[in-house]
Amino acid sequence: MARDYAKVLNALETGFLAIGRGEKSAHDFESETGNKVISGGLDQFLSAKPELPESAIVAVGIEALSETTQLLLKYGVKKILLEKPGVGYPEEINELVQLTQEKDAQVLLAYNRRFYTSIIKAKEIIEQDGGVTSFNFEFTEWSHVIKDLKKTEAEHHNWFLGNSTHIVDSAFYLCGKPKEISTYVSGEGNLNWHPKSSNFSGAGITETGALFAYHANWEAPGRWAIEVLTKKHRLIFKPIEKLQIQEIGSIAVNEVNSIDYSLDEQYKPGLYLQTKAFLEGDCGEFCNVFEQQKAMECYRGMSNY
Repeated sequence: MARDYAKVLNALETGFLAIGRGEKSAHDFESETGNKVISGGLDQFLSAKPELPESAIVAVGIEALSETTQLLLKYGVKKILLEKPGVGYPEEINELVQLTQEKDAQVLLAYNRRFYTSIIKAKEIIEQDGGVTSFNFEFTEWSHVIKDLKKTEAEHHNWFLGNSTHIVDSAFYLCGKPKEISTYVSGEGNLNWHPKSSNFSGAGITETGALFAYHANWEAPGRWAIEVLTKKHRLIFKPIEKLQIQEIGSIAVNEVNSIDYSLDEQYKPGLYLQTKAFLEGDCGEFCNVFEQQKAMECYRGMSNY
């Protein structure tokens, strides 16, 4: 992710310092981006009492997200873009929220799918149609691939939090936060890499009155998907990067051709517009750390964490 951010920051002609830990990752970063890395880690960098930055982007491994952000907050950084999900374990969110509040800082979660051009266009259509009436989503993960990935225990054991919430956040961002939700989980112990659960289902109603349902089975074929229904259209994200549409009275499903996908094709999807909004202080579309704390209650129920 750090390299993806560097590519965007360079395109936006924004100066930055890149701080890394390992020599190999620093070398790879420099080779790919052309930007130098200050190695040795954040602790060592801050011990030299550098000038306080205007803002910071935290793009480290999931197990170090909270710790790194807390170091920056304690140093006095007031504006932080924190890679999703912000913490390695659900319980870490409370300490992070408390420190953010104490320091009167702004910590925003980098759920970049909120800035996909497909999502932005869907928001326009939803508003024109008078809102969402119902929706469904799937966050099936490919266990046959994931089990062999070289990941930390925090990443594997909290895969729903670190990965699946990308799609869950997108669905609730588009369609409304859940007011009531019933969650069902099975498959505890079935997957060595994710022992808490493997089969997920649930339903509920949002704060705006839209009904929703979801499912995911990590021991079966599947993919990420969202379908949003209004009184005029069915909006289909399969894959999430592209928007398809079905008109009422028709069974035809068509691509929405009016979308300019160029930024999402040139950079990691959503990252250019997300980073630009963060730098310009246009933060209304972000999930902040306080909202993430509230969402965590829902995520724990959905995942059996």
